[in-house]
Amino acid sequence: MKKYIAVFAIMFAVTSNAYSQAEPPYGMSELQAYSIFYENYRTGSYDMALQFGKWMLEAQPRSIEGANRFSLPRQYERMINVYTELSKQETDPSISSAYLDTVQTIYTEAFEIFSEDEIDYYDWHFNKGRFYQENQSNISNGMDKAYEEYEKAYELDPERLAQAGDGYYINILLSNYVSKDERDKALAMIDEVEQFAGDSLMNQINEIRDGLFSDPEERIKFLEGRLADNPGDIALLKEIANLYEDQDNQEKAIDYARQIFEAEQNFENAKRLAEYAQSAGERSQALNFWQQALDLAETNSQQKTAIIQLAEINQNLGNLQEARRLVRRGLQLDRNWGEAYIKIADIYAAAIRQCTSGRPMERDDRAVYWLVLDYLDRARNADPSVANAVQRQYRTYEPVTPTAEDKFFRGWETGDEIQIDSSISDCYAWINETTTVR
Repeated sequence: MKKYIAVFAIMFAVTSNAYSQAEPPYGMSELQAYSIFYENYRTGSYDMALQFGKWMLEAQPRSIEGANRFSLPRQYERMINVYTELSKQETDPSISSAYLDTVQTIYTEAFEIFSEDEIDYYDWHFNKGRFYQENQSNISNGMDKAYEEYEKAYELDPERLAQAGDGYYINILLSNYVSKDERDKALAMIDEVEQFAGDSLMNQINEIRDGLFSDPEERIKFLEGRLADNPGDIALLKEIANLYEDQDNQEKAIDYARQIFEAEQNFENAKRLAEYAQSAGERSQALNFWQQALDLAETNSQQKTAIIQLAEINQNLGNLQEARRLVRRGLQLDRNWGEAYIKIADIYAAAIRQCTSGRPMERDDRAVYWLVLDYLDRARNADPSVANAVQRQYRTYEPVTPTAEDKFFRGWETGDEIQIDSSISDCYAWINETTTVR
């Protein structure tokens, strides 16, 4: 029985109606009581700090003579911490719960008695939300209350909440909206905070947005609606273009990519447009866009990307001499560019196919494959990273080089030089290179 009376007494002492102690304890002056409170708070003696701090919550002194830096809002923050820490130390769940109830009351009263000039409402709602979240297992509907406080903080300053915890608090609000199927709320928040989001939050936003639209067509419709309200929004244009590309709607993808390029003429946007045109099989358009990408390239890497694509398309169109000219331009940028040597080898192999179209391959045609192998060797020697690709192509071309019989009848000896030009066939005149009998 005595135990229950003691528990009741302690609970009564910490509830919202019972920290009434309008005067400092033991007849002390306000300065004395505050000094003892502060010293015990500073050293972590929270039970003693409580005895000398409760009167401030009731009396609410805005100043204390002799304590020039006294701030009542700061004492409220300290008393919140006192009650919270005591709840963690308490082994009796009912008393621990009573301490937490008092913290909730202190927060409520703080918003009632302090104006926005006295406290930062954003900080107080944010901290109250953290209090609920950290103690959710001991507070009824604690996490729901945390969400409410974070929402209030968000309404006061979306940018600060987006940056807090590297976007963590926005992320949990969005996840809560998704779990409750409140898609409109989630989308509205995403729309507002994207401009403030760092990489981590942006990744979360993209995942959440993907989850909100299981149907790509529905997502496209939504984004096009947003675009109508925000004409020329580059981020929206890019996302819509990518979605149409994923849906294999190349005509729409190219249309949006063109809008992006017209708004921002740079290498990446020209590259996107060229890639979409290639996917659509529009090779003449792709050539034009890759040429624009090359003209806009700012680095050697960008130039090489455009050059190899231009060479590939020209080769496919049968423009072999132009394809080689482009690759040679690339080699002027980087003499160790293995992919470029492989591409020239491929161009010369294509020349053999072109020149023998409609007729049997002859011994002189086979000799051109030695030149193909020469360029594969140069690729491997210049850039060890392409060794595997070279080996695969070697297995393709080495078996079709001239045989011993071919060399005998043509009088070719190992080490002899052969000119690959019109002396073999007018079809090879443009090559005009020398190879060696192997």
